[in-house]
Amino acid sequence: METTAVHPAATHRGLGQLSLLAMAVASGIAVANIYYNQPMLGLIEADFPQEPVTGLIPTATQLGYAFGLFFLLPLGDLVHRRRLIIGQFVVLAMALALAAMAPTGWTLALASLAVGAGATVAQQIVPFAASLASPQRRGATIGTVMAGVLSGILFSRTLSGFIGAHAGWREMFWLGVPLALVAGLLMAATLPQHRPVSRMHYGTALASLAHLWKREPALRTAALMQAALFASFTAFWTVLALYLTTPRFNLGSDVAGLFGIVGAAGIFAAPLAGRIADRKGPHVVVWLGALLALAAWVIFGLWASLGALVIGVIILDFGIQSALISNQHIVYALDPDARSRLNTVFMTSMFLGGAAGAALATLAWSHAGWTGVSLLGAMLALLALGIRAAGRAGHAAGRSRH
Repeated sequence: METTAVHPAATHRGLGQLSLLAMAVASGIAVANIYYNQPMLGLIEADFPQEPVTGLIPTATQLGYAFGLFFLLPLGDLVHRRRLIIGQFVVLAMALALAAMAPTGWTLALASLAVGAGATVAQQIVPFAASLASPQRRGATIGTVMAGVLSGILFSRTLSGFIGAHAGWREMFWLGVPLALVAGLLMAATLPQHRPVSRMHYGTALASLAHLWKREPALRTAALMQAALFASFTAFWTVLALYLTTPRFNLGSDVAGLFGIVGAAGIFAAPLAGRIADRKGPHVVVWLGALLALAAWVIFGLWASLGALVIGVIILDFGIQSALISNQHIVYALDPDARSRLNTVFMTSMFLGGAAGAALATLAWSHAGWTGVSLLGAMLALLALGIRAAGRAGHAAGRSRH
């Protein structure tokens, strides 16, 4: 593989606090778009009562995100990242406008695919920040940007729940258009220039993803584990709005959105997990994050109350984000010249897990209600722990053979 090196000193000078903060804000604005529909799902279904496809809109958005991760993220190693990021925000704004104007549920589902693909610009920004940071500060840098991502994930639900309840779901998508354009302008004003790290052709870059998967056992373990954890995370948020509308609670989309604020404790987990990973290594934090996710689902399943939901969502968000930051720390350290492609494999796996979690949660809800969803979430957290244990055992066996 031919590469064009970027001088380290110049790179590190390019990542000042202003640029880092701008990256965090823009990442949050981008990723928020894939969660706007969740608190508003009941409102969307009311507008399209004869179209059951509306129940699959969260899944369509997650699949669009996975598609964008696989086909767009490798470009980060091959082209000028600054231009790519700015251009992708423009495409995202266009997709949001299409969603706002959707005349049918099927059109909205297709627009949701495009919104999901465009929102992957957030994952162009994260490896860019990692490449600009010094090795000693990489965990903290990733944690700061991911705190912005988590803020977008959580507060998107609060914003969309409020806007949906008081103005309408179309107005929320219209609001997303100028937000995406502002984020693009912010990136244009603050991002440093950064040459491509590889001269590899696009087709070769896509083909290399399979090679990276085969070559890096740590990548496989991190990707599969995070896919299971994110499936449990998405299962909760996909069904929450529907659960809160049941006679047990009789609450609307605006209250479902407020749970985003409740889960904001996870925002503090991201930089904290990054700093611990820098000092102690990321592996302990990965285990802890998965155990916290399991504990959250135990709470959800055993105590069917609003208080249990509040406590559980704090623990769930804290655990999922801690594991995510630490797994990213592991993955980005594997090959500096392939960070975007490593991120492609990792994040595609994670969001395919998210799409599966949304679909499985919808199925579990329709057949077994909240009890079924709680069992599903707990099983997914246990699966993540099993994947981690198997990966560690395989790594130990590999070392003993050598």
